[in-house]
Amino acid sequence: MTRSKLFAKLGLAAGGAVALALMAAPATAQRDPAYAAARADGTVGEKMDGYLGIVAEAGEQVRDMVADINIRRRAVYAERAQAEGATLEEYAFTAGCLAIARTVPGEYYQAPDGSWQQRTNAAPRRDPRCP
Repeated sequence: MTRSKLFAKLGLAAGGAVALALMAAPATAQRDPAYAAARADGTVGEKMDGYLGIVAEAGEQVRDMVADINIRRRAVYAERAQAEGATLEEYAFTAGCLAIARTVPGEYYQAPDGSWQQRTNAAPRRDPRCP
């Protein structure tokens, strides 16, 4: 399967995976005000590789929370990647593209050059390989 066909297929499938994987994010946000605060104040943001990253200096509680969310995301990505016949990295990248696209103004995301950007009302800068 060509890379573009795989990304197209994963783009559709990743929507569901992102919903599942990011359940860790919104669900945690509803239960854990620390997660919502870390997203809102720019301490954490979405990375291109499909995982949550630490944008600004963070305490141990935030680092532990990010690690926990990323462990749960990885488990979902691994399961979905296997079901779709993709690698974990391909699936996580596509999920990252979709997670970045779903950020809202004020949240941070990782741009293709690796820098952290604060989302404005404009579309986020995404990797050209994103579906």
